[in-house]
Amino acid sequence: MSRVTVEKKVLSENDRIAADLRERYRQNGVLVVNLISSPGSGKTTLLERTLESFAPGTKVAVLTGDIQTDNDARRLARFGFPVKQITTGGACHLDARMIEKSLEDWDLANLDMLIIENVGNLVCPTSYDLGEEAKIVLLSVTEGDDKPLKYPGIFHRAELMLLTKMDLLPYVPFDAAAARENARKVHPAMEILEVSSTTGAGLDKWLGWLATRRSR
Repeated sequence: MSRVTVEKKVLSENDRIAADLRERYRQNGVLVVNLISSPGSGKTTLLERTLESFAPGTKVAVLTGDIQTDNDARRLARFGFPVKQITTGGACHLDARMIEKSLEDWDLANLDMLIIENVGNLVCPTSYDLGEEAKIVLLSVTEGDDKPLKYPGIFHRAELMLLTKMDLLPYVPFDAAAARENARKVHPAMEILEVSSTTGAGLDKWLGWLATRRSR
């Protein structure tokens, strides 16, 4: 059996589980988003700012993936919402079976929103459907503004790009206009928001985006 055949079989099984998850989310009215980025783009800090903005009792939960350690889950759990770490043990992405297993003891009927923080990688997570309504890609100004062209798969599949760490823009050789242009070369209809988790700039637009998607 060739490697390509094995990969197709794995993705086919993943898509079957993801379809089941998507139907469960739909039946329970849960908005599910999947955050994908390179390591160090600021996913966890953005989630900290996001969770702290929610009123107590908000029906939101987080699944966060990492190759090792539960550091991110411990950072996020202090806000009082359900958080679970998925440790992949070497895999560079989350898959639908990992999500399915992690949700076994959570009642989706008690959730309005589930945020998935994927493993830091712009390649591996791209092909794996988790049943989410939207993939969101983060690109920080400490990276290259040509990344949308270098990693077109995720920028093509993501509905929203968050340009993060905008407070550092004066200190790094990053062309935000070029980054936006490159992203739209790959995905012309992509929404783009600029945020800084340090200063709070743009977070209202990010939270508004989530609220709008939730209201649908």
